Amino acid sequence: MSQQSLLGRISQLARANLNALLDQAEDPQKMLDQMVRDYTSAIREAEESVAVTIGDLRLLEQDHAEEVASARQWGAKAVAASRKADQLRAAGSAAEADRFDGLAKVALQRQIADEQQAKDFEPQIASRAAVVAKLKDGLNAMHSRLDDLRGKRDELVARSRMAEAQNRVSDAVQGIDLLDPTSEVARFEEKVRREEARVAGREELAASSLDAQFEALDDDADDVEVELRLAALKAGTSTD
Repeated sequence: MSQQSLLGRISQLARANLNALLDQAEDPQKMLDQMVRDYTSAIREAEESVAVTIGDLRLLEQDHAEEVASARQWGAKAVAASRKADQLRAAGSAAEADRFDGLAKVALQRQIADEQQAKDFEPQIASRAAVVAKLKDGLNAMHSRLDDLRGKRDELVARSRMAEAQNRVSDAVQGIDLLDPTSEVARFEEKVRREEARVAGREELAASSLDAQFEALDDDADDVEVELRLAALKAGTSTD
């Protein structure tokens, strides 16, 4: 993965709108669990890539330091060769002095080449260091977001468990309402009242039948009285 694509991915993950994603989720808890897994995996991958990028930066810095050190050494060699040439020339050894001056020039050429090489490394180091800084910031943001995800997940799980417990309590309360003993007593009382009313109806019916029988008996007694009086009239006697 290139540095730019890695940086873009880390930035995108770090800027993800968690609340918007959760609003669109059918099961936020499952989505958070999956996001935690994905985020953890992405962080591990990003850390590996960032480690490689940091390693490349350190290699560039080492190469730069080596070129700087080499340029310094060639500079020291040029100074030493030049001084030797001056000593030889003062001693009358012009040819040998020229040879050491030639060595001093070669050393200076090597110094200049190493300084240029070190200079060429500097913009690469600056660019790579800027990328590493951004990658580190992105990783820190991802770690912070991962903590947020875990916190959201734990909060959601706790809320879900609380809601489940409340539902169980609500179901239990509804069950108690359905089995309310006062309502059972009321139904039983109504049953007794109906039975009492039925008994009263039967008694009333029986009483009315008995009254009818006595009324019939009274009618029979009246008939007997009439017959007796009739018989007395015929016999010319009084029943008084």
